[in-house]
Amino acid sequence: MIATARRLLHDRRLLYRALRIGLLVSLGWWLIGPQLVATLAEARVSPQLMELQWSDTDFSRLSINLDEIQSGGPPKDGIPAIDRPRFVTTSEAANWLDPREPVIVVAVEEQARAYPLQILMWHEIVNDTLAGRPLAVTFCPLCNASIVFDRRLDGRLLDFGTTGLLRKSDLVMYDRQTESWWQQFSGRAIVGELDGATLTRVEAQIVAFEEFRTGFPDGEVLSRETGHSRSYGRNPYRGYDRIDNSPFLLDDPVDPRLPAMERVLNVSLGGIHRLYPFALFRDQPLIHDTVAGTPVIVLARHGTLSALDREAIAESRSIHSANAFDRRVDKQVLEFTIRDGEIVDTATGSRWNLLGQALAGPLTGKRLTPLPGGVHFAFAWLAFNPDSEIYVLPAAAGN
Repeated sequence: MIATARRLLHDRRLLYRALRIGLLVSLGWWLIGPQLVATLAEARVSPQLMELQWSDTDFSRLSINLDEIQSGGPPKDGIPAIDRPRFVTTSEAANWLDPREPVIVVAVEEQARAYPLQILMWHEIVNDTLAGRPLAVTFCPLCNASIVFDRRLDGRLLDFGTTGLLRKSDLVMYDRQTESWWQQFSGRAIVGELDGATLTRVEAQIVAFEEFRTGFPDGEVLSRETGHSRSYGRNPYRGYDRIDNSPFLLDDPVDPRLPAMERVLNVSLGGIHRLYPFALFRDQPLIHDTVAGTPVIVLARHGTLSALDREAIAESRSIHSANAFDRRVDKQVLEFTIRDGEIVDTATGSRWNLLGQALAGPLTGKRLTPLPGGVHFAFAWLAFNPDSEIYVLPAAAGN
């Protein structure tokens, strides 16, 4: 029985791929209703059909083995990107967005926007422009990976859609200008004319909506008026992020150092990738560290809702939010502590939030520099970055 189930999940022969799609259709009816079932049923799985659908993609240029590509179910653009995003004020968003719900926060110059995961999980890509900077705001629910890119490449402006395909369980995007395929997790083109090119990352954070609203009261929030009819506020991946679950459509062996579905915060500096498992934050919500000579502070707080737990996101369990920053301000290296439930620096007593903003005290108005990184499921990060270090609290290091 176990061997049969394993074959159904991982065998690449057409018979088993077809069976997987049938299973996805059945699950789709139960999980997400009739809206997406028709889309799932049309999924292309064979190389011949894939090339017919992608007639403008240059398959002579690629840096991966096409056998690594799997159908996630929906066809090309079956999960529609948002190309003409609308935005509302934080007060308007509060009418439908729970204060604890997770949002992707992007700040460019003096402008800031929040992109709720309750919307992103149905679209996965938002093509936007903020303060004159063209952005692709992306979210892969299967990897819990929220990554933002600059859409400019060598003077060319790109916009992105979903292929309906996965590699290592991660979203494969495509650009509409050349129909090259891009790995969401790395921002690298893996098939087509632009193979080998890499998009520039734009730093972003995941926090609860109330944290964004406090830090950026004049900020904008992605509107539910997307031009598409979706059950925003509902989670089509009900129960997916349970710690003992297995990743969906992952053929690679899971790194045994961490549970596959453990959320991790990565910091990538000077060729070093360091992971901070969320399990650490139960005992230590502030972590002072040094990575590649950079003094780092990891700020974490419990109370953000998981977007991948209950069917209704507003009824989901609470988890931590965590972000990493350079803890130098005006050439001074700061130390932080928790005082009366608030994050404060010990030098000035200024109060800080999870977005690295000083909200009160002598340093009011200052903002810590975000570090390259993000929050993902452990299996996904380690599948693409197996040489990563895993941080251990000093008190536990000798155990």
